[in-house]
Amino acid sequence: MISPHTALVFLPFCFAVAIWVSWSDMKFMKIPNKAGLALLILWLVLGLILVPFKLWLWGWALAACVLVAGFILNAGGAVGAGDAKFAASMAPIFIHADIRFVLGLYAACLLGAFAAHRLARLIPPFRAATIDWQSWTHKDFPMGLALSGTLIFYLLAALLPLF
Repeated sequence: MISPHTALVFLPFCFAVAIWVSWSDMKFMKIPNKAGLALLILWLVLGLILVPFKLWLWGWALAACVLVAGFILNAGGAVGAGDAKFAASMAPIFIHADIRFVLGLYAACLLGAFAAHRLARLIPPFRAATIDWQSWTHKDFPMGLALSGTLIFYLLAALLPLF
């Protein structure tokens, strides 16, 4: 798990990117490349300061591996290209993580995001306020919502030792 201090520094920046990604994916069914680039720049700058250099380099290797896996999954039609790129840009932050914890957290976020999205579209005032969101009628689910949740809840979980 990432250190609480490191999580505390990353959290506000990652939260802003996560909100941007979630909104964009629900409204347009697209995750902006700039959002992924923002996370990579965060890793480049903050990661270099807060993480031991060897782990910082491994973070880049992990991002490359996730990008390759994402492109393979995209080629097979399992995930969208934006989802693959965003997952790769998130990957360095998980360099300290136990993969079992991250996969469990992702599964929980996926189920929660799916349920929340499906329920929100049934609420008339909310639906009326977001009538132009493509995700309400699109056949695919906006995975950026679940990916963003995974990133934020991971950083929040890392803060638990402070309490």
